Amino acid sequence: MSLKDQLINDMKEAMKARQAERLSTIRQLRSAIKNKEIDQGNELDDDAVIRVIGTLVKQRREAAQMYRDNERPELADKEEAELVVLQDYLPAQLGEAELREIVVAVVAEVGAASLKDMGKVMPQVMARTKGAADGKLVNQLVREQLSG
Repeated sequence: MSLKDQLINDMKEAMKARQAERLSTIRQLRSAIKNKEIDQGNELDDDAVIRVIGTLVKQRREAAQMYRDNERPELADKEEAELVVLQDYLPAQLGEAELREIVVAVVAEVGAASLKDMGKVMPQVMARTKGAADGKLVNQLVREQLSG
């Protein structure tokens, strides 16, 4: 079953169970996927859907942090609730140790020696993790590896 089919089924279940927040988040996600399909002019495969979900997860994290910084905990809680729903559709997140191994391997493969080589390393690492890692953490680990 594709991710898009799973979203449709989960949306129906959320309707039946009267889970308003979950239903709203799934609808937003389906809308974002549809908009991306319209932009590209073709249907998205599961990898592209995961990239869309990753973008929405990043937006939710940033919004929640912004709301917390501006003392709006009720809005931050709403964003974090949506974040939990969205993360259900992402692959299991890699741990820091696993990510560090991938970063070390990629740095060795591309022969990166300094921070100037981040442009070579980051796309390779992100391609290998395919939605299973937070970009900020990957960036931090790459910087540590290249500067250390």
